[in-house]
Amino acid sequence: MEKVRLGRTELQVTRIGFGGIPIQRVGDDDAMRIIRRVFDLGVNFFDTANGYGTSEERIGRALQDERNSVILATKTPARDRDGALKHLELSLKRLRTDTIDLWQFHNVSNEPSYAEVTGPRGALEAAREALAGGVVKHIGLTSHSMDIALKATASDLFETIQFPFNYVTREAEDALIPLANKHDVGFIGMKPFAGGLLSDARLSIKYVLQWDTVVPDPGIETIADIEGIVDIVNGDRQLTNDERNEIERIRNEVGHRFCRRCGYCLPCPAQIPIPVALNIVSFIRRFPTDHVLSDGFSSVATRAAACLKCGACEARCPYGLPIREMLAENVQAYKDLTA
Repeated sequence: MEKVRLGRTELQVTRIGFGGIPIQRVGDDDAMRIIRRVFDLGVNFFDTANGYGTSEERIGRALQDERNSVILATKTPARDRDGALKHLELSLKRLRTDTIDLWQFHNVSNEPSYAEVTGPRGALEAAREALAGGVVKHIGLTSHSMDIALKATASDLFETIQFPFNYVTREAEDALIPLANKHDVGFIGMKPFAGGLLSDARLSIKYVLQWDTVVPDPGIETIADIEGIVDIVNGDRQLTNDERNEIERIRNEVGHRFCRRCGYCLPCPAQIPIPVALNIVSFIRRFPTDHVLSDGFSSVATRAAACLKCGACEARCPYGLPIREMLAENVQAYKDLTA
């Protein structure tokens, strides 16, 4: 598979990476088979996180004999030096390695978090110590906030930035990607399928590959997923007029005010699965009615109708969505469907 330079890290990564969230949802044996198949298909960039359940451990076990052939990236949610070092020690153990190729600060999406990471005794101090000791080779940051992502990229403190990028979450196109190119910061495109909102892998992968310096890291849950994606990467990546028209149609259908399914709104005091509930309208539009009327969706709508209006979710949402209002809209759409 074609490789590209990941900014000034000088790491030569494959044109797509492996996003490590979904692999924790499958059985252990299936996880081993999937990760091995990803590697066998030529992917060399594996991105996971300390907080992704069994993901680090599974990737480490599946690739322990291929360490010199892969680039391992992981993340710490810690903002302080001591907490970050503890996470680093655990990540090294889980990944069965003595070095992390790219260590990232996870979801730094507000000013207090950024200030803590970069301030005295912050997590950045831990990364610099690990860098000096050869335990970490490169330092990056991930964010869901455009303001923080721009600030981090321009700071020259970080060698990579990871930010949502797909054909409905396009904010990075205008400023962030050009800024990353200017500062020679590697750009990793998280959520190329908008957290599951976009179902056509062909459109999603071809779209993000129009940017030569963007490395998408789609989450992989099945062997069929990665085989289909690799076929797209190795095929004709130019978007046809019909594909561009289809992308525009889906954009118009989805709109601008939508949930990216990042899950940072959770947990909900009322036990509402907010990322699912906020996409009821999209499911109604895109799936057969009998599917949307299933017991699972009915349960989600019932719980969403019992929203406490506490606003805790809105305080945590990195996109500033009016979640309470959007929940009510989705509940009403479900009621209209069943009327």
